[in-house]
Amino acid sequence: MKAEPTKPKGFIGSLNCAIEGILWAAKTQRHMLFHLVAAILILVGAPVLHLTLYEFALLALAITLVLFAELVNTAIEVVVDLVSPDFHPLAKRAKDVAAGAVLLASVGAMLLGYLAVSRFFFTAGASASHEFMRSTGNVAIISVVVVVLLVILAKARVGKGTPLHGGMPSGHSGVAFSIATSAAFSDVGLLMILLAWFLAALVAQSRVLLGIHNLKEIVAGGVVGIVTTLALQLAFH
Repeated sequence: MKAEPTKPKGFIGSLNCAIEGILWAAKTQRHMLFHLVAAILILVGAPVLHLTLYEFALLALAITLVLFAELVNTAIEVVVDLVSPDFHPLAKRAKDVAAGAVLLASVGAMLLGYLAVSRFFFTAGASASHEFMRSTGNVAIISVVVVVLLVILAKARVGKGTPLHGGMPSGHSGVAFSIATSAAFSDVGLLMILLAWFLAALVAQSRVLLGIHNLKEIVAGGVVGIVTTLALQLAFH
């Protein structure tokens, strides 16, 4: 007869169980292994950039955030598979939401990572803490994130299409025109600005030609991208 697992006793027993859980996730989950390797590379490469304590703390927080979300996602998937071995719509929803948590944590980690190295994007002698919100590039990144969140909210309310395919408004159009709008506030020159707007128009047109969006949806996406980015750039310019 197979022995039943016993409840861990004391701190050491609980610690061993926690470590075993991390090891199992790293062994069986490809994404967890990828995140661990990425974390090692980032931590090893951090000294090369001579990061400050504050910057290194941001990187450590970003790494912890992603690994934590991946472990929780793995735990939820295991429990769902246990209670619902056959396909069930609610089981799929639970896994999708857990995966969404990992995606959100990953986006947050990328933003934290960018903040950690943002001073390398400033000219010599500029103060990153003072100039951060006055940088067109930084506001452009924030604008894209806000546009994406607005598109998600709109699609959640309308209930049509998928996150990356169809629905009101067009997320691709919103992001493309958000970037083009930010380009108009930069000092890249008129030609590059016109090319950015031309590329945004091509992105919007491609969504219509592929039958993914109609004209109304890409116009709505473009308006969201332009208005949101314009407001943020003017507020911090």
